[in-house]
Amino acid sequence: MDYSMRISDGFDEEDINDSNNGNRSSNMRFTIYQTSILEKYMEQNYHPDKAQRSQLAEEIGLEPIQVKYWFQNRRTLMKKQNSRENNNALRVENDDLLHENIHLKEALKAKLCRTCGGPPVASKEHELYMQNMGEQNTRLKEEVEKASTLLARYSRKEMSLDEFKQSLAQTKAIARNLQVEIPLRQEIGGSSSHNHGMLVKEPKPIGDVEKSIISQIAAIAMNELVTLVRVHEPFWMESSSLEDEMLTLSHEFYEQAFPKPNHFKGENVVKESSKYTSLVNISSMALIDMLLDPMKWAKLFPTIVSKSEIIKVFENGSTGNRDGALQLMYEQMHILSPLVQPREFSIIRYCKQIDDGVWVITDVSYDSSLREIGPTTRSWKRPSGCLIHAMSVDFCSVTWVEHVELGDKIHTHRLYKNIIDINNLYGAKSWIKELQRMCEKSASFYVQRISNQDFEGVIQTLEGRKSVMKLSHRMVKMFCESLALENKLNFQSLIKESIGGINISVDTNTGKGKPNGTIICASSTLLIPLQADKVFEFLIDHTERFKWDVLSYENPVQEIAHMSNGHPENFISVIKPSVPGIENQMVILQESFKSAVGSYVIFTPTDVASFQVAIKGEDTRGMQILSSGFVVCSSEKEYENSKVGSLLTLAYQILASTSNEGMMVSTQAVSNVNNLLTTTLVKVRDALMMM
Repeated sequence: MDYSMRISDGFDEEDINDSNNGNRSSNMRFTIYQTSILEKYMEQNYHPDKAQRSQLAEEIGLEPIQVKYWFQNRRTLMKKQNSRENNNALRVENDDLLHENIHLKEALKAKLCRTCGGPPVASKEHELYMQNMGEQNTRLKEEVEKASTLLARYSRKEMSLDEFKQSLAQTKAIARNLQVEIPLRQEIGGSSSHNHGMLVKEPKPIGDVEKSIISQIAAIAMNELVTLVRVHEPFWMESSSLEDEMLTLSHEFYEQAFPKPNHFKGENVVKESSKYTSLVNISSMALIDMLLDPMKWAKLFPTIVSKSEIIKVFENGSTGNRDGALQLMYEQMHILSPLVQPREFSIIRYCKQIDDGVWVITDVSYDSSLREIGPTTRSWKRPSGCLIHAMSVDFCSVTWVEHVELGDKIHTHRLYKNIIDINNLYGAKSWIKELQRMCEKSASFYVQRISNQDFEGVIQTLEGRKSVMKLSHRMVKMFCESLALENKLNFQSLIKESIGGINISVDTNTGKGKPNGTIICASSTLLIPLQADKVFEFLIDHTERFKWDVLSYENPVQEIAHMSNGHPENFISVIKPSVPGIENQMVILQESFKSAVGSYVIFTPTDVASFQVAIKGEDTRGMQILSSGFVVCSSEKEYENSKVGSLLTLAYQILASTSNEGMMVSTQAVSNVNNLLTTTLVKVRDALMMM
């Protein structure tokens, strides 16, 4: 039994000098010298680890177990002392309030002002005054309760007496300031909006109180993250896989060091945690700027981040190093398939330079009223983020920590749930690997000459190459966003190997970059009894494309351009279908790559005249495209009766109508997309089974 569980609630300060080592007498006392050394050490290090305790014990002539128990007992005693001091302060404050209340009642009875002795205020003015005071008191209680709840959730420290008094004084000052704001707040909060029975919250401006709370939460979360990054044992455990260098968190030790209540209640609450370190080919400041910009952040992780936006910027950080940058963000994460439920977070993101060439980017969830998050959201991010260490001008070392809590209402298909859980696909390794892939792609974007490995003739200039790569990246981002289907309808699939049926969503577009009108996005997933690598190799082989692509008209196609994105299996290609006797005015832009979460083959057809804009190196942001494609991931499961196989998802985006009047589409349009999706999947399956 652990000694700390047998400590009596009634010990006094003298007990701290006792050592309960089973090999020594329990009546042995520490010397004054030993006690003074221990107390001085505790001022510098509140929680020494095993090595530090052993070194300290050797210096002062004690056993390590004696030092361990001394620190445990002293921490327990200090906690009790702080609790007594706080309780005493509360009692004193309560007595003062009671006395003040008695005086006020007596003054009201006498109908005289205690300060000036003049006549009482008029009845109507008094009623209005009391009404305002009541509303003010209610708001003050809400502010204090919110502050207490948030600080209790994120802080593991006991509040000292001085901190408690300071907080109490700040609360009183807030109460005085609130009196001026009452008329304005009454006017703003005087109405509410309802839509089909659903309450719609009105955005509230963040005041100084909430900003102060957010700053405190960010600082506490950053300290926790730095501890998790820099301390290996006892927090982190090696992965069970010999090939995996990712670490997982020991929740037992974590809860002891950072005790806080679970955000979600229930039997099916899941906690995911991981840590991973690697070198990345990017400068530290370039990476920091991208992480603090929501648009660049989403583009940097296209296969993971489907949406991102800034809710509020509190601090931009110091010029040149972004030290102290603090912002409130919304992000939606989604991977692989519409059968995977998106994860939504409202987070505080905080950047702090903690050493020369070392930065910490901290993310932690925050309950914000400034942005509505979907009712199915059951995601909470505990202190996570990355430590960035500049190694050279173009390289930095990145240690990523991902720690989230998921509620039982995250509905993900069981096959994908197994894949995500076993491989921790939302974990730190996935973020680092995707970052490395995108940095390799960026290096390819800035090449000084067209490589011999790239096909020449169609794209002859560096400007044209960059323009095509930008268009391709927009195509990839558009496709990944389409997988996070909203307002989707489900139809039964006629394919035996299909899982989850056919998912269809409808959207109306009026912006640039896509065709204006009603767009149908349809997707379906098949379980293929082949390795994911074999499926991916088949899909990127242009000589096999005529077997499944309706745009090839069952004729061989020609790859007329090929651009490498670093790894040989990551590339952009331009494919030209050929129909005998007919001059085809269409080309297909395609990007293929392997990421940490799966393999992607994404394509969009476009007419030759429009594609000439990209080839010439001109701006393609106004070019209207719709992307479609495949996602392949391994379905290997580590339990009995498992089969080697893969999950293949195909998603099509089709323009159903050029009308922008609502989101209604004809039954025929839905049927056509359904047939196209089913036919293509059957052709792919049959071709793979013939291999």
